[in-house]
Amino acid sequence: METKAQPAAAAETLRRTANYHAAVWGPRYFASIPLDESVFESYTKQVEEMKVHVKNMLIDSKVNNLETVKLINLLCRLGVSYHFESEIENFLNQAFDSMHNLARENDVCNLDTTAILFQVFRQFGYKMSCDVFNKFRDINGNFKESLANDVKGMLSLYEASHLITHGENILDKALAYTSTRLLKFVESECESPLAKHIAYALQQPFHKGIPRIESKQYISFYEQDDCCNEMLLKLAKIDYNLVQLFYQRELNQLSRWYNILDIPSNFPYARERIAEIHMWSLGTYSEPRYSDARVILTKVITMISILDDTYDLYGTIEELRLLTDAIDRWDIDVIDQLPEYMRFLYSSLLNVYHEFENQLKSEGRSYAVSYAKYAMKEVSRAYHLEAEWFHTGIVPTFDEYLENGLLSSSYHAILSGSFLGMGEIAGVDAFEWLKSNPKMVRALMAIGRLMNDIVSHKDEQKRGDAASGVEVYMKQYGASEGEAVKYVEKKVADAWKDINEGLMMRPNNMSMHLLMAVVNLSRTSHFFYKFGDKYTDSISSKDYVKALFVDQIPLNA
Repeated sequence: METKAQPAAAAETLRRTANYHAAVWGPRYFASIPLDESVFESYTKQVEEMKVHVKNMLIDSKVNNLETVKLINLLCRLGVSYHFESEIENFLNQAFDSMHNLARENDVCNLDTTAILFQVFRQFGYKMSCDVFNKFRDINGNFKESLANDVKGMLSLYEASHLITHGENILDKALAYTSTRLLKFVESECESPLAKHIAYALQQPFHKGIPRIESKQYISFYEQDDCCNEMLLKLAKIDYNLVQLFYQRELNQLSRWYNILDIPSNFPYARERIAEIHMWSLGTYSEPRYSDARVILTKVITMISILDDTYDLYGTIEELRLLTDAIDRWDIDVIDQLPEYMRFLYSSLLNVYHEFENQLKSEGRSYAVSYAKYAMKEVSRAYHLEAEWFHTGIVPTFDEYLENGLLSSSYHAILSGSFLGMGEIAGVDAFEWLKSNPKMVRALMAIGRLMNDIVSHKDEQKRGDAASGVEVYMKQYGASEGEAVKYVEKKVADAWKDINEGLMMRPNNMSMHLLMAVVNLSRTSHFFYKFGDKYTDSISSKDYVKALFVDQIPLNA
C-alpha cells in the first residue's frame, strides 16, 4: 500500500526547518548518464589479461618475501588488491611468523620496510607486534633524530601508526614524532611530488580514508614515481574506470526508485542526497561483486536519512510517538494512525524491506531481513528518545547521551543493511554477532556519533536541536567548548583502537569481509565528518562525487 505524502496538510502546525540546500546531484542526472557496454567489455578484458601477470608476480618463488609484501602494499594503495585475495591471504598466512622475526632484525629491514611490513600484516588482520620499531629508538626510548633524514621511511611509519591498538605507546610516539617532522619537510619542500603526497597524508591517512578515493589519489602520486611499474599503473587506472561503470549502473537503477520516492515533493524538509548516500555504500564495500549490496544499502540509508530529518525537525512530539509505535509494530494496518504526511514515509519503509525479503528468498536468506528490521526499530526508538529530551528540556548525562547516541548514530542499522547483500558469509551467526553489539561495532557507532557531533553541534544549536555530546559534556562538567571537544576527540581516538583490535582478532570465525565492512564504515565516517559535514553540505563533497561517479581517469596520461 502506498499513500502519497501531503506535507501541506500539516502546515498549520509550527515546524522547524534546517533549510537544507537542494541536491547538487539529483536522481535525474544519474538517470541520464549513458551506459556503454562496449567500454565495459573492453575494460573487463584488459583487466583480466593484466591480472594474470600480477598473479604470477605474487606467487613467483624467486621473489624475495620482502618484495612480495611491498608489492601487496602497492596493490592495496592502487585499489586492485581485491583481485588477488586468495594469493595474498595464502602468502601472508605462510609468511607471518618469518616476516615478524625478520622485521625485528637491525641489519635487514630499514624504517620504510619495517613500517610497510607492519602496516600490511595488520591491515589484513595479522597482529604484528609494535616492538618491531624498538630498534629505531634511542636509550631514552625516543625515536632517533637521525630518522628524520629518511623521509619515505617517516611517511611509512606515520601511515603504520594509525593501526594502533590500546596500550601501544610506541605508536602514539611514532605518530607525534612523524607528524612534526613530516610537516617541517612539507614546509621546506612544498613543490616536490613527495611533499605533496605527505601533505595529503597528514590531512588524510590511508587507513582512515574511503578506499576508492584513496586509490585514485595514490594513482596520481604513483605515476610521478621514478620507480613506477607501468603495467600496474595501467591496471589501476583501467580498474578504477571499470568499477566506476558499476557505480553508474547502480545509480541509474537507484534513480528510478528515487523518482518514486520524490523527496523534494513528499519530504521537502529532508535532505535528498542520492550521490552522497551511495558514497556511504561504496565506502562500505567498493568491489564489483557487491553491486547489488550497494543498491540495497543505499535504500536503507536513504530511509534512515528521511527518518532522521523527520524526528529532528519536522514531526511534532505527538506525531513522533505515533510513528515510533508504528515502526515498532511494523504492520501496514496501523498506517491510519499516522498523520497524512507520514503515511507515505511509513509505507515506503515497509515496502523497501519487503522488497529485500523477496530479493533474498532465492538465496535462502530472507531471515536476514528480520535482523535489519530490528535494527531499524532501534534507530526509531533512539531518535524518539532524543526528541523527548528535546521537547521536555532534558539534558542527559554524557554517558546516558552516548548510550542512546550509539543507536541514534544509525550504524547498527546501516551495518545490518550492509550484511543483507553480502551473501552466505553473512549468515545467522554474523547477524547474531552484530546484534550482540560487540566492542568493534560499538566503536564504529561511537565514531559516527561523536565525529558528527564535533562538526555539527554549532549549527544544530543555532536551529534549536537537542544537545549533542559536546553540549551535554559541557553542562555536566562545567567544561568549556574546547575542553569538551578535546574529550570527545579522545573518545573517537580510543574507538579507533577498538576498531583496529577487532580487525586483528585472529583466528576468528568471522569473515574478514564482514569485519572490513565495520572498518570501512568507520573510514567513511572519518571522511564525511573530519572537516565539516560533507553529507549535509553536499557542495563540499561535490568534487569527490565527480571523481567517484562521473570523471574517468585518462588512460593516455
